[in-house]
Amino acid sequence: QVQLMESGGGSVQVGSSLKLSCTASGFTFSNFNRFTTCGMGWYRQAPGKEREMVLKISDAGTTTYADSVKGRFTSSQDNGKNTFYLQMTSLKSEDTAVYFCMVDKKFAGGYCEAFWGRGTQVTVSS
Repeated sequence: QVQLMESGGGSVQVGSSLKLSCTASGFTFSNFNRFTTCGMGWYRQAPGKEREMVLKISDAGTTTYADSVKGRFTSSQDNGKNTFYLQMTSLKSEDTAVYFCMVDKKFAGGYCEAFWGRGTQVTVSS
């Protein structure tokens, strides 16, 4: 079983930066490859809207960004801390949402199951 926990959210002003963290148990980010996962990423959900992809990393290691965050958001990881990060810069009010970490873990037989954290709130105001 994979458990994910996001942290680092908060209330910031437009133009600020924020770094979100996702810690995992039951999954090791340093072992991320096509044999262990189908992908992982960060998603967000604004009030009254559907959950949307912020960025996702394929099992081949390719990162895809939502158009709305290109050039402003990046991901990284600290293998020693088993933590996956979302660095957000030049924040806009439309970035306000609950942010979720997701790991799509691959199991024996090749099927994948997505695991989600509970999310962390990011509020951007002017």
